[in-house]
Order: sequence, then structure tokens, then C-alpha cells
Amino acid sequence: MTDLNLTTLAAGKTVISAETIEAFPAGLRGSLLREDDAAYEEARAIWNAMIERKPGLIVRCAGASDVINAVRFARDNRLLVAVRGGGHNIAGSALCEGGLMIDLSLMKSVRVDPATQRAWVEPGATLADVDKETQAFGLAVPTGINSTTGIAGLTLGGGFGWLTRKFGLTLDSLLSADVVTANGELLRASATENPDLFWALRGGGGNFGIVTAFEFQLHKVGPEVLSGLVVHPFADAREVLREYREAFAAAPEEFTTWVVMRKAPPLPFLPVEWHGKEVVVLAMCYCGPIEKGEEAAARMRAIGNPIADVVSPHSFVAWQQAFDPLLAPGARNYWKSHDFAEVSDAAIDLLIGAVRELPGPECEIFIGYVGGAASRVPAEATAFPQRLPHFVMNVHARWRDPAMDKACIDWARRLYEDAKPLAIGTAYINFMPEDEVDRVEAAYGANYRRLAEIKQRYDPLNMFRMNQNVQPKKGLRAAE
Repeated sequence: MTDLNLTTLAAGKTVISAETIEAFPAGLRGSLLREDDAAYEEARAIWNAMIERKPGLIVRCAGASDVINAVRFARDNRLLVAVRGGGHNIAGSALCEGGLMIDLSLMKSVRVDPATQRAWVEPGATLADVDKETQAFGLAVPTGINSTTGIAGLTLGGGFGWLTRKFGLTLDSLLSADVVTANGELLRASATENPDLFWALRGGGGNFGIVTAFEFQLHKVGPEVLSGLVVHPFADAREVLREYREAFAAAPEEFTTWVVMRKAPPLPFLPVEWHGKEVVVLAMCYCGPIEKGEEAAARMRAIGNPIADVVSPHSFVAWQQAFDPLLAPGARNYWKSHDFAEVSDAAIDLLIGAVRELPGPECEIFIGYVGGAASRVPAEATAFPQRLPHFVMNVHARWRDPAMDKACIDWARRLYEDAKPLAIGTAYINFMPEDEVDRVEAAYGANYRRLAEIKQRYDPLNMFRMNQNVQPKKGLRAAE
């Protein structure tokens, strides 16, 4: 074993001796990987294949004690740190160049107490892991729509999906968290223990420490929900979207419909002649009794003349995984997003024009909704500030060939710029690519100042900076 030249917090280099590196794994239940180890490439593989960085060392943690040891090692050596949960973040923040990657992906335990309707979840668990355990008891955490997403990053940044209107954001169901702070101390954060840290964790991203366990309040959902897709010809997009907004405005909170516009994939229920042609998809879910769901969905399903309607009872676990094949790891991805107060005629015209210019068969635009229970939480109650009801537009450029990078990224950026006059100025940090560092403060609005003060208290050196970063209130002088 040889010495390693690793990246520091001050963007310099420091030499870690071979003896120090060799001694480090003795304190771990997990393992320590260098670039020449067989498991290294697998450990650094993340969802967004466009992100290419090589950590100098990877600690694959098996429990909280490993996380503590890793943080202390990084602190003592002033190393640049990245933290991997599910590795699904669009910005690729799980990877740092030349520093220490703290990998939590092996920490996947999910324990459910059906009597108290609570779950304790480790940070490496995916939404699929959580759904499988909670749905065994007809319970659920309100999460996102892609089951390979990691629960940690989703929760810390917000988390919205099919259950948001009824039960709020993922972070609204968080009761407590065990957190390893930048000084290597394990704290419990809740409404009564370290409440300032608990406030910051709920929306502040990975800025304040590494969560080693989440405690969630669960909600009764399923095991079956009325869900599915209604696919319309793109020629009818303007009429469909106008009728969608009217039907959605009248829908109960148990019912959620999202819009997806893209070229039709070769789904088995679509006629072959529609494969590869632009379509408008209404994806819907009702999280209450099936018969009431049929009533709630009737108006939405009556819109236009769809190509296919496959809305029916499905297991909630299966519905949570329905979009996984279209969002599998390994592709190149770039996102741009805006929040809108409404789906206006001007927005509809803009989106239709952008879909007509899709640069590739996997590129898409979706419109989700955050409101209902999520909007009844005061903006200052958690770090997550976007509590007014709003629609979220995510421009999802997705492709395989690096030669398509410019065309796909330019398409997403062009639509983002064109949509600015229609947007309300807020943003969802989990949808921000790595080139949007200048947008973070605006995304948090009035909550940013308090976040910066808490960051200074718990991480004054900004060790946890591989994220949509909140700067410590006093800056980075201590790190330099």
C-alpha cells in the first residue's frame, strides 16, 4: 500500500500515509476502497452517468459507528467529503474528486412498528425498500415516484409524489433523525431534541450532517390504489392540458394527476403506430378506497379521445415502481425546473413548443403538484419554504450518447429561460443540477438566513458542501 494524495476542503492536496490508510479499516465494520480495489467502480457508480468524478477513498459504511469514524477521519485530515445515500441526485453530489466518499448504500434496514404506525429507516434504503416493508402493514411514507430514489436525499430536500396532497411532503412525516455532525458527534434531532437542527434537516439538504437513521410517521395507504395512465395524442395537447387544470382544481386531495409529455415509449398497451410519437400522458393515483377513486378520476379520464386508458386498481408497491424502467441508472441526465402558480395558457403554449423540439426519444417534460396537506404547513415551520400550492415543471433531458450533450442541455436551458417570466421564483433543491449554485439562496427565500446560522453552528468549516450548499454565516475562513 502506498501514500495517497487527497483533496482537501481548501481545494488543495494533502498526503495521507500508507500506514494511516492501512490502520483506518481496523475501526470499521464496513470497508475502505481505493481506486485499484475491485469494488471501487461499482461503489462510485451513480444514477446520472453524466457525472464523472473519482474519490480518493470510499468508506462503505455498515452502521453509525462507521459514519462517525469516517467523519472524524475527514475532519482530522481536512478532507473534501461527499456523502452517498441512494446516489440518485441529479447533481451527482455523491461523488467528489479526490476526496473521501462516505457511502451509506449498504445501510438499508427498514423497521416498522404497525401499532404506533412508525418506521425507522437507514439512509441507504431506497423508496422500494421503504415501500416493501411499510406496505406489508398497509402503511406508507409519502415519497417520490421513482422507487430507486434514496430515501435520505429525498427526505432532506423535501420529497413529493402521489401522496403529497393528502399527507404532505416526505419531510413532513419525519419525527426524528440520528445525525453525525461535522465534529463526529452523534446527535438526535427532533421537535424536542436539538430542534434547530431538526428544523434545518427538513428541507436543508445534506448541509448539516449525515443522517444515520430516520424515524417516520406512517399513514394508512393501500395495499391497492386506483392508479394508471391515460395517454393522449399530442395533437390534442392544448385541449387536454386546459381540461386537466379544470378537473384537477375540483379533485379531492386523495387524488393526484401529473402530466408527462414525451415521445411514447414502446409500452405494451400502446398501439405500435404510436411508439416514438409525441404524446401527453395523464398519470393519476387515488390513495383512498377504490370505489371513491373511480368517482374522483371520472372527470380526468373523460378528457378528450385518449389512445389508451390503463387506470385500474394496482398494488401501491407496483405503482410506485411503474416509472422505473424509463428512469433506470446509466443514462446521461440534465434537469431544469420552475415552480408555477398555475398552468396558464401561456405556459401550455410554451411547453407545447418545447415538446415539438424534443432533442431525443428519452427527453420529457413533466408537471407535478405540491399542495393540499403540504401547503398547510407554515413556510417558516421547516427549512422547506415553498408552501404555497404550486405546480413544478421539470425539464428532463435524458440521453445516452455523449455527442448529444450540447443539444440536450441547450434544449433544457432554453425552455428554462423562456419559462422564467411565468415562474414564481421558488425552486426545489432536489431538482437542481450542479451548475445552479447561484440559485440556492433564492430557493430558500426568507429561510436562508436561519439556515446559514445553523450551518455555522454545526458545520463551520463547511465539510458537508457537496450538495446544494448553504454557506456558513461567517464564510469559509476557518477552512482555509
